Amino acid sequence: MQRVYRWHPSEGVGLEHLILRVMGDVIVAEAVVIGDRGDGPFGCTYRICCDACWRVRSVDVHAAGGESRVLTTDGSGTWRDGDGAALPALDGCLDVDISATPFTNTLPIRRLGARLRQRTPIRVVYIPVPELDLHCAEQAYTWLAPERYLYEGPIGAFEAELEVDPNGVVVHYPALFHRLPGA
Repeated sequence: MQRVYRWHPSEGVGLEHLILRVMGDVIVAEAVVIGDRGDGPFGCTYRICCDACWRVRSVDVHAAGGESRVLTTDGSGTWRDGDGAALPALDGCLDVDISATPFTNTLPIRRLGARLRQRTPIRVVYIPVPELDLHCAEQAYTWLAPERYLYEGPIGAFEAELEVDPNGVVVHYPALFHRLPGA
């Protein structure tokens, strides 16, 4: 199965083009994002590989003209860089949150499923674009209604009610992203 999604920012200029492929027990999301949030234009590409249970297994993020990050994980919260060196500062993070995309909200929504009927705190590897400085962030998700989730992150500092499609992919992220029709 292959699907194509596109989002544009609610403010500023930009576009994301994502291809999501499900191939047996591997899920791969590859995207190109360009934008300008008022602090200068940026561009990046990313590739996220997950297992069949939507547990992140690898992440590659490349900022145009800048930094790159390659990460692997065992799916249980242990992370390594592209050279295989352990990243203990990221221990306990199961998901990844790339600031330039709403897609990474899909990862915990799909991975946790019905467990989100109750507020569920999680730890994620947060990757701001274009800097790509890695750090852990505390977030939480709560199912509100069919195709609606409350996102909190970092906990206590921000929240948004996300509208998703039946596959858990963001349709509307208030004040940040809107999915384009037909995508």
